[in-house]
Amino acid sequence: MRSISNRLAAPLLVCGTWLASTAHAVQDLPGGPAVNQLNLHPPVTKIAEAQSDLHWMLLIICTLIFIGVFGVMFYSVINHRKSRGAKSANFHESTMVEVTWTVVPFLIVIGMAAPATKVIVAQKDTTNPDITIKATGYQWKWGYDYLAGEGEGIGFLSTIDPEQRALSSAGTPKGDDYLLKVDNPVVVPVNKKVRVITTANDVIHSWFVPSFGVKQDAIPGFVRDTWFRAEKIGDYYGQCAELCGKEHAYMPIHVKVVSGEDYTKWVDEQHKKAAALLDDPNKVWELAPLAERGAKVYAANCAACHQPNGQGGGAIKALDGSAVVKSDDHAKQIQIVLHGAANGAMPPWNALSDTDLAAVVTYTKNAWSNKTSQVVQPSEIVAQRAK
Repeated sequence: MRSISNRLAAPLLVCGTWLASTAHAVQDLPGGPAVNQLNLHPPVTKIAEAQSDLHWMLLIICTLIFIGVFGVMFYSVINHRKSRGAKSANFHESTMVEVTWTVVPFLIVIGMAAPATKVIVAQKDTTNPDITIKATGYQWKWGYDYLAGEGEGIGFLSTIDPEQRALSSAGTPKGDDYLLKVDNPVVVPVNKKVRVITTANDVIHSWFVPSFGVKQDAIPGFVRDTWFRAEKIGDYYGQCAELCGKEHAYMPIHVKVVSGEDYTKWVDEQHKKAAALLDDPNKVWELAPLAERGAKVYAANCAACHQPNGQGGGAIKALDGSAVVKSDDHAKQIQIVLHGAANGAMPPWNALSDTDLAAVVTYTKNAWSNKTSQVVQPSEIVAQRAK
């Protein structure tokens, strides 16, 4: 009796563990991936709807062709085999057959190509946008600049949430938006045509939001563009769809579609924040507040590669104990931060403000074991920008 109960205990324990895990299982993410998803994302733009219709149209046509071709083939094999006494026909060319198997496939291809061409042309019609946003791919984050329309002048970097990165490093995925949560989402108004200009700073990236039916490569030295008009308020997610390096999985895209009124409020808030960040570059800072600000800049922009402990890894050089970082000559480190290094392996960070750059350089000079007590003032960044 005890042996039987022991045999039953293991499978019951497995079933109990499975039931407990499913109680806390990940759920569908509105605007993002769904559990056991087989179909395309639910579309929220006319282009995405057209793509979905094309997908099903082509799937049905291909299925019918498959059934027709293999149905005839298997019928012929079964009913005209030698064991049933079938005799092979003796005939030469048939003009009618040749015309038929030329014209019918031609008509099928035309029937598929015509609606597909219409959608492709519509995808490329980026004229008369309400808002124009430039999306710049970096290793490994996105930079957004609002170039025209309401919100013109707003710019920010969008980086994966540090907590999400930490969960990945620990191997403990958590939450429906795992590896899709960012610190600064793109915000756009509903029912407005948004043109997205894509480019890249280092390698090829790709801006991809499935619910919008948008996927556009971002290529260094080139400018590409696409567009969308979201018809439903909500949060929509995507990722970089071009293999761009070891942190490729950590380049999520989050687009928040809001009402026109909420968008106007967001624009006002962003302009106020930008005005507050316009620090006087001639201000002389003390070490403690500047390093504190630098710690935040480092966590948002540098920690993904150089690691929170400054040790780097692989081709990424360590900042802890670095001779360049500890040097009294600030110019070399400032130039690296401004213009990048290692043939683009480290991107330039000249888009950050003078005070933020001074803060992060000061932080690295005094963090971990460096402890140099050196302070880099914003005026030094201004001077190095001019060189």
